[in-house]
Amino acid sequence: MNEALLRSLTPGVLAALVRRGADFAAAEDAVQDALVEAVRVWPAEPPRDPKGWLVTVAWRRFLDATRADTARRRREDRVDAEPPAGPAPAADDTLQLYFLCAHPSLTPSSAVALTLRAVGGLTTRQIAQAYLVPEATMAQRISRAKRTVSGVRLDQPGDVATVLRVLYLVFNEGYSGDVDLAAEAIRLTRQLAARVDHPEAAGLLALMLLHHARRAARTAPDGSLVPLAEQDRGRWDTALIAEGVGILQSALARDRLGEFQAQAAVAALHADAPTAQETDWVQVVEWYDELARLTDSPVVRLNRAVAVGEADGPRAGLAALAELDDSLPRHTAVAAYLHERDGDLATAARLYAEAAHRAPHLAERDHLTRQAARLNARRGH
Repeated sequence: MNEALLRSLTPGVLAALVRRGADFAAAEDAVQDALVEAVRVWPAEPPRDPKGWLVTVAWRRFLDATRADTARRRREDRVDAEPPAGPAPAADDTLQLYFLCAHPSLTPSSAVALTLRAVGGLTTRQIAQAYLVPEATMAQRISRAKRTVSGVRLDQPGDVATVLRVLYLVFNEGYSGDVDLAAEAIRLTRQLAARVDHPEAAGLLALMLLHHARRAARTAPDGSLVPLAEQDRGRWDTALIAEGVGILQSALARDRLGEFQAQAAVAALHADAPTAQETDWVQVVEWYDELARLTDSPVVRLNRAVAVGEADGPRAGLAALAELDDSLPRHTAVAAYLHERDGDLATAARLYAEAAHRAPHLAERDHLTRQAARLNARRGH
C-alpha cells in the first residue's frame, strides 16, 4: 500500500466532498472510511484512477450517513447531485482547503490544529505535542473547529496570515522527521506566493527553502542530530539557498517587513557564512531584535540569547538568558551550551543531562545525552 499516495490524495478528496455540499465533519468521516476501504481493497485491485475511486467511495459513504438522519427530500436532492462516474478532475484543491480551515470564525490556533489534522494528515497526538498541550485538550479543540466550519463553502475567504502560520507549522512538523510534510508545505507555499500579493508569503517561502537546503546535513548516517556549527556545508543545497536568498531580497525590497522575512534573513546569514566561525553574529542579533519587536515571542528571545553569546561572549548570552522564564522549552539546553562556552563544564554537563530528560523528541534527547557524556568524560581526564 502506497501510504504517501493516500496522504497526497486525501486533501483533494475531502475538498471535493465539501465542494459538493457535504459539511466538513461528515466529509472527513466519509473520507476516513474510504481510506480504510482503500487499504483493504487496493493491494489486490489497484484502481486506474485512485483519486476518482476515493471520491466515489467517500461520497457513497457520505450519502449512506445522510440517508440515516435527514429528510427524504434532502436525501433525494443530494443523490441527484451525484456526478457521473469517470476520472476525477486533476485540479489541486489542497490550497483551497487550507483557506477553508483558516475561516475567520476560527481562532488562529484552532485553524492551525484543524488544518494539520484534516489537510496535513497529522494525528491528534502529534498536533498536541506541537502545541505542548494534552492530547484530550487538542481533540476537543479540533472537534469544536470541525463543528464551526460545518456547512462553510470553499469559496469563502480565509485569513492569509493564518494560512501562512499553518504552512509554517506544517513545514516544521514535517522537518522533525515524525511525518515528512516539509516538501508538501513548500509546494503549497509556492502556490500561495504566486497567487497572493503578500510579502510575508514570499518571506515564508524563502525561509522554508533556506532551511530545507540544510536538511541533508542535519543528521548523521546513524540518525543522530548534527548541530549547525558542525554540519558539512558542502552538503547544503546551493541552488535552494540561491533561490531562497533571491526571493527574500525581493520581499525585503518592498519595505513591508514581517516575521517570516526576518526569520529568513537570519537563515540567509547562516547560509552565507563559509564556516560557522565566520557567521556575522552581530547582524544575526540585529535581526533577532527586529523579530522580538514584531512578535514579542519568548522563543525568539531565547534564540537571541544564543546569538548574543556568539557575538558578545557567553556571559553576555547568559545575562540575556537570565531575563527569560526558565520553563521555556530548550531553555536548559541553551544554558548548558553557554556554560560550556564559558568553561563551566560541570554545570554544563548537569544542564545537558537535565535538558535531555525534558527533550520532546528521541533524536534531540540522544544528542543532549551525548553532550553530557562528552563533558563528563573531559572532566574525568
